[in-house]
Amino acid sequence: MSPEYPFDEAATARAVVDDVGTLIGWNEGARALLGWSPDEVVGRPAAELLSEALPLPTGSRWDGTVTLRHRDGRPMPTWLLAHHSRSEDGRPGQWLVVTPLTGSGPAPSEEPLATAGLVQSPCPVAVYDEQLRLRRINDAMSDVIGLPEERVKGLRLSEIGGLSQSSELERHMLQVLHSGRARDVETYLRTGGEDRAHAWLARMAPVTDPAGRIRGVCLAAHDFTEHHRSRERLQLVNEASVRIGSTLDVTRTAQELAEVCVPALADFVSVDLLDPQDGEPPARFTPPVSLRRAAHHSVNAGSPEAVAEPGEAQDYPAGSPQADSLAAGRTIAGTVAGGGLDAWLEWDPARAARVRELGIHSTMSVPIQARGVTLGVAVLTRFRRPEPFSPDDLLLAEEVTTRAAVCIDNARRYSRERETALALQRSLLPRTLPRTAAVEAASRYLPAARAGVGGDWFDVIPLSGMRVAMVVGDVVGHGVQASATMGRLRTAVRTLADIDLAPDELLTHLDDLVVRLSEEAGGEGSPGEVGATCLYAVYDPVSRRCSLARAGHPPPVVLRPDGTPRRIELPAGPPLGVGGLPFESAELEVAEGSVLAFYTDGLTESRERDADAGHRLLREALADPSDSLDETCDRILHALLPPGGAADDVALLLARTRGLPASQVATWDIPADPALVAPIRKQAVEQLSRWELSDASFTTELVVSELVTNAIRYGSRPIRLRLIHDATTLICEVSDHSHTAPHLRRAKTWDEGGRGLLLVAQLTQRWGSRHTAEGKTIWAELALLEEG
Repeated sequence: MSPEYPFDEAATARAVVDDVGTLIGWNEGARALLGWSPDEVVGRPAAELLSEALPLPTGSRWDGTVTLRHRDGRPMPTWLLAHHSRSEDGRPGQWLVVTPLTGSGPAPSEEPLATAGLVQSPCPVAVYDEQLRLRRINDAMSDVIGLPEERVKGLRLSEIGGLSQSSELERHMLQVLHSGRARDVETYLRTGGEDRAHAWLARMAPVTDPAGRIRGVCLAAHDFTEHHRSRERLQLVNEASVRIGSTLDVTRTAQELAEVCVPALADFVSVDLLDPQDGEPPARFTPPVSLRRAAHHSVNAGSPEAVAEPGEAQDYPAGSPQADSLAAGRTIAGTVAGGGLDAWLEWDPARAARVRELGIHSTMSVPIQARGVTLGVAVLTRFRRPEPFSPDDLLLAEEVTTRAAVCIDNARRYSRERETALALQRSLLPRTLPRTAAVEAASRYLPAARAGVGGDWFDVIPLSGMRVAMVVGDVVGHGVQASATMGRLRTAVRTLADIDLAPDELLTHLDDLVVRLSEEAGGEGSPGEVGATCLYAVYDPVSRRCSLARAGHPPPVVLRPDGTPRRIELPAGPPLGVGGLPFESAELEVAEGSVLAFYTDGLTESRERDADAGHRLLREALADPSDSLDETCDRILHALLPPGGAADDVALLLARTRGLPASQVATWDIPADPALVAPIRKQAVEQLSRWELSDASFTTELVVSELVTNAIRYGSRPIRLRLIHDATTLICEVSDHSHTAPHLRRAKTWDEGGRGLLLVAQLTQRWGSRHTAEGKTIWAELALLEEG
């Protein structure tokens, strides 16, 4: 006796036969009918109980009269009802075979039951007794069941329906029987009298006798299929509006379209898209059509129905659902039985084999169109649901696909704009960092995972005197406009750096530029449309000192040679674009072999942690020893950024400092006497000899003579000469305390002077001047011939 059915089950003869034909179940009712005990028949072929051969039944339900063999050998003509159920774990299915037995117990009083059963109602009505066995049905219910009353009388609802929904309804009937309270239950199933599943509202109420005792349950069924389908369609459309387009990713959006339609509308859905084109797609498509699989989804795990893998391109010929719907420009539904897919299956044997294997019977192909442009096609397939696609299914599929098409088009437009912005960003950022004698540098730039590229940038700029400038900045906002603004600021920084401005002065000029850009963007009197932060540092490998200033930017981190990281404390300074506020510089001594880390706030700040926690992680990742700065960059990004990417742009610049040995620097204090220029030239030539740079003596002698003579004639004391060299460059610097800078001019024929700097410019690789707190320095660089 089952806990779900606490009554005597012997009133029905029940047997279970697997698809192989072996008896695997036998109840007491079957023993009462044929006399065989379960031990005698279970595990044996069911055909042994038949007096004559019986053709194998097809479909999910079968009924008919067969001649069974009693244990005593006599034949017994018996009406049987059989229900087939599939196994979900891949094993063979089974048949539940039942037949009602008469005289299984005393019948209850027929007066209330007969009264309920004889109600002439257009609504299907069935009456069950105290053991939930059928006693009466009206003609409408007989039509729904597909069997007359005399055949099913005495059977339980689960035995009549043979489905999981039937067993569920029976459990509700049992609750009504015990509680005495009516109950309404909605279910969706295919009854024996229907060619397709319908939605039913089962209204169950207790049946009582004159004494008020519950004697059974009355079940009235109401077909609300149209209302149910309308509600499902509305629910699917609402679900599509919520689920489709959650990201601006084409592949993900296509996958969401497929997942929304399975299993609500189809058993398998494939989405194939046209590859993006430079121009407009053709107005008409002529097969074969080349499509790329964007996504697919199935009711079966692993999507065994799929022939193409995501990302794979295939040519679809005439006769295929994809090509036909694109050529027609409308939705096309077809069935295997109707011959609508014959040409397609003949052309593609692999798909034909898959269709036969899975029992695919219907397809519906819907063009994916948005803003007058065709993007691809979605193909919906059915094989588990027995009914073909209806006109209502076609309208629903078009509604969902239209919503998805707009999202796919938006994603494509966003991807195209993002690629344009990325290309612009890459063109504006340095492709490679220059090799300098001052630092070894490595960098990384990552655009925001969702917001797109922004205005983060970095740069390494060689300066005079072997010095190097390092800059990192962040423009407010994202997109092409932010990238363009970044490019203008980076160009401005390089221009200002070329005239050797101090860090605080450079930021002041850069602030003025941002204010002007903001006024141009927002109009007169509305600054603030453009904003940025910036950090500018200048490192001198001779003095091993670094000057820094920042404009609202995160401070850098220095990793000392002993492996100790610390944040460099700098005056914060206002962000660029505020205007009118001063910037302050700071100077610190940096040991040779230290690593300076410059970055934007996208690296350390996120919603999951505060800035202090991000700085702590940065210092820990920076302190992990490594000889390669590139490996250190990757380790820092891995430690601080989430797997899906950062919410903001990230720029990272690492620089390992180098020091120039004192042996590569020579300095002389110059008396303000023109007669002493010749001895100074001689000392410079001797120094070049000690450095084994005699090949550069002639040019150096001329440059030293001209620069020192100009300093004595036009400058202020004290005057100092300095020679610096590395493997490829020799630098000659003359400093004095005058702030008057020389200008290169071309002397006329009758001019007695003015040719000195022109001569210097012709003999050297480059020359220039820079102002210092004490005065100015005139410098010139000579390229040295590399050995070998």
